[in-house]
Amino acid sequence: MINASHPRVASRNITRPWMAGLAALIAMGAVVAAPNVASAASPLRVELGGATRFAVLASSTVTNTVTPTVVSGDLGVSPGTAVTNFPPGMVTNGSTFVDAAPEAVSGQAGLTTAYNDAASRTPTIVGTELGGTIKPPGVYRSAAGDFQITTGAGPLTLDARGDPNAVFIFQTASTLVTAVSSQVLLINGAQACNVFWQVGSSATLGVTSTFVGNIMAQATITANTGATVIGRLLARTGAVNLDSNTVTRSDCAIPPNRTTTTTLTSSCAAGVPGRISFTATVRSTAGPIPPGSIAFSSDGASLGTVPLDANGRATLSYTNLSEGTHQIVAVYQGVLALNPSAALSNQRVGPGGVCPVVRKIVVVKKPQAVKHKDRDVAPAIHRKKDHTTLIVKAPHAVTGVSEDGWTLHQTPHFNHVRPRG
Repeated sequence: MINASHPRVASRNITRPWMAGLAALIAMGAVVAAPNVASAASPLRVELGGATRFAVLASSTVTNTVTPTVVSGDLGVSPGTAVTNFPPGMVTNGSTFVDAAPEAVSGQAGLTTAYNDAASRTPTIVGTELGGTIKPPGVYRSAAGDFQITTGAGPLTLDARGDPNAVFIFQTASTLVTAVSSQVLLINGAQACNVFWQVGSSATLGVTSTFVGNIMAQATITANTGATVIGRLLARTGAVNLDSNTVTRSDCAIPPNRTTTTTLTSSCAAGVPGRISFTATVRSTAGPIPPGSIAFSSDGASLGTVPLDANGRATLSYTNLSEGTHQIVAVYQGVLALNPSAALSNQRVGPGGVCPVVRKIVVVKKPQAVKHKDRDVAPAIHRKKDHTTLIVKAPHAVTGVSEDGWTLHQTPHFNHVRPRG
């Protein structure tokens, strides 16, 4: 029996390389925000706090049969002290903490907070049998109050849909039971560290089963002979019972950042002189539509920051651009696992800040011509229903009065003709 604590093992703090490639964007005048760890396509992650370091944590005892169970990560008991049959059980890549050891006490406190957090999430109600199903990121609760994965049903498959930060939460009011040789599979970037099982009483893992995720049980956890766990076995008030198991603490891998692309378009607001709307659209090379925000600037001066909507678009309307050509930049500021990107366009603005749009004028009779520097300019005719839309385009101002009773009206970049009077 082990009844001792060991020195604290220093934890690692890994900074994600999300800032790569931002220097050029900052030079454009963009303001870069801190990364946002939430994913638009999944629930927020359950934070384990002090329990993060543990592969196995119990309240009363950790009991192993006389077999070579291997625990990779810390093993803890608190407020209890009993850890039996270690050896032949082994703790690798970690230490053992019991009783009032600060690590064990902190672990139980973190477990309580995480358990309550997971239990409070708003769920989707599903059936008791999880075997043979494919679940996207989300929060799931059994209508009957318990979950099971039976032998003949097939594996439970968790599909991250290309998002390595996708979170899966399962809530049970009573038990979690998996059958002999049952499996939980991860696909499309799903990570065991982001799978959470909030169990209202006890969890039992079947003989030679393969299980994935962090079990947070109110009472006891039993891993039967040969069961393999990638995750954590965390018991709030009871014991953790082991038998020839391999329990490997799941730490989130840092995936390479995905590339994003940003495009930028502009349009003029109808009936509002001078108001120009800029719309940026962001797409990722893989995975769901990116979350985050867009920083807009004109000639290096900030116009504002707008969050992306569910379609990956952000629109900013502006009315104070001066006459001339402006360099508009839209910078996607990036979030966790998504690189920033930017788009640039040149926006022309006419006298008085008027947006240079073609105002089509409906006429009922085609004029003969208009004068442009003493030359006739053939008008461009476009049919619209039963009317004729006349647009006269010239590189310079058109002067004079057209023949056949039509008067010239000018806009900043186009010259139009309409009936006199």
